[in-house]
Amino acid sequence: MKRNWELDELIDHFTLMPDELKLIQTKRGNTKLGFAVLFKFFQYEARFPYHKNEIPKSLIHYLAKQLFLNPDVFEQYNWTGRTISYHRTEIRNYFGFREVEKQDIDEMVDWLCKSVLYHNHELNFVEDQVYKRFRELGIEPPTTDRMERLIHSAVNSYEQRFFNATYDKLSKPTLAKLDSLIESIADMEDTTEDKSPTDSLSFNELKSDPGRVGLDTVFKELQKLRTIRQLNLPHDLFKEIPPKIIKKYRQRTATEDISALRRHPEPIRYTLLSSFFWLRNMEITDNLIELLIQIIHRINVRAERKVEKEILNDLRRVSGKTSILLNMAEQALSNPDGIIKEVLYPVVSEQTLKDLVKEIKHTGPAYKEKVHTVIRSSYSTHYRRMVPPILNTLTFCSNNEVHRPVIKALDLVKSYSDSGMHYFPTTEDIPIDGVIRSVWRSLIIEKDDNGDDRINRINYEISALQSLRDRLRCKEIWVKGSDRYRNPDEDLPQDFEERREENYKALNKPLDAEIFEENIKSEMMRALEKLNNRIPKNPSVRITTKGNGWISVSPYEPLLEPMNLSRLKGEVMKRWPISIFVH
Repeated sequence: MKRNWELDELIDHFTLMPDELKLIQTKRGNTKLGFAVLFKFFQYEARFPYHKNEIPKSLIHYLAKQLFLNPDVFEQYNWTGRTISYHRTEIRNYFGFREVEKQDIDEMVDWLCKSVLYHNHELNFVEDQVYKRFRELGIEPPTTDRMERLIHSAVNSYEQRFFNATYDKLSKPTLAKLDSLIESIADMEDTTEDKSPTDSLSFNELKSDPGRVGLDTVFKELQKLRTIRQLNLPHDLFKEIPPKIIKKYRQRTATEDISALRRHPEPIRYTLLSSFFWLRNMEITDNLIELLIQIIHRINVRAERKVEKEILNDLRRVSGKTSILLNMAEQALSNPDGIIKEVLYPVVSEQTLKDLVKEIKHTGPAYKEKVHTVIRSSYSTHYRRMVPPILNTLTFCSNNEVHRPVIKALDLVKSYSDSGMHYFPTTEDIPIDGVIRSVWRSLIIEKDDNGDDRINRINYEISALQSLRDRLRCKEIWVKGSDRYRNPDEDLPQDFEERREENYKALNKPLDAEIFEENIKSEMMRALEKLNNRIPKNPSVRITTKGNGWISVSPYEPLLEPMNLSRLKGEVMKRWPISIFVH
């Protein structure tokens, strides 16, 4: 129980009701206050205090005031003996509780394995759930030591079941490949010789995140993914296990060294390794997708910056273009047979016309065409070495027929990734709608000598990648084996319906949709009423006459610097004096 209570909280939770007072008044002397304290404590916590110091003094004083007693008499209440034992029995009977039995402990362990540890292994969370469960069952919970043993027993029991179940799902070839991989990693870490780029990856490299976008980064991530995929772990190995549980074992594996992992019994060792590589497979897939998105974005951004820089260095904007063009038009109509140098140059200078031509060429379609030229150049000479290997490694899917043309376009790009052809063959069925942006259509669909349409292969690849990036970011296209970019249909746990009651209980939400809606409506109404009641009394808020009653809020006064922040700064200065920052 918390130590500090506000008066409103004491009134809400520890006010003695008439029937409760009637029961308490049957007690005499210092036992009356002791009984009242035990009674209200049990009513609030569904358990008795383990020692006197656990009871807040504010609670004792509040109950003593209601009973017109001196709070000091509580110290005379005997914490051992027949009196307190009789009082506890009477309180249990009043609330319909009973003492815990061995069978209750066994049933609680089984319930934890099935309904709680399935979701979360955090000890504080599990302990709270145990106390709630005992309250629901009307059973007084055991002592803290016994409760701790109960929770550890449940965790050990759950883990043993989990390890054995995972071990049974793994095929013998997969177990052999896991052993082989761990052996090769151990041998590599034991040797002192420098390894060549073709050697296997170390355990630290398999655990590491990718660096900056670059050719080496992409190839390193691809090597990691190939190393893990060759293990052939079942894709549904942990499909019904919440990600939080798998991440716990993944982190445990990452913190242990290879020698420690090899000492575990087989079910534990293979489960830890499988959870690590199963999650790393998804994480590395996510990393490759992120690298692909960054590459596509970088191609566009760098091209635009390069073109804009060239334009700014080369361009002097022409002011008053409308007036210049009007004067030129009037002079041309007035002198249709005149010479340009004699008729137009007196109205607008030759330099102004040159600047005007440059400005028009660097805006609109001409600007976009120049940007696309730079994009094509950088993609074909540098980025194209990274993109096809990623596309060939990942499997893209979509649940919506509208976005299937992009999937088909990617298959086409992959099939011609090693080709040196300038155009796609005319026999290919090339998707256009949903893949090529209208602004780039003229640059991708070209005319040959016979006037027939030809698809520029590199330009088409660039457009397909841009469409892929847009759809990946909103999950209209998803990737097999990914977590962040997984199938949207898998965002809910796969056994959500089977464990509907447990899942809703874990979310602390009602099963009835109408009750859920009513709770939200009530919460919103309370918030709006609170806002409505407080705004007129708040000196920092004004309802103005502007518009339909705009709300004007005064800025907050700056807060004082926290005391611990100055202490932290002082400690940093002691360890790293400012002189080291002076160059």
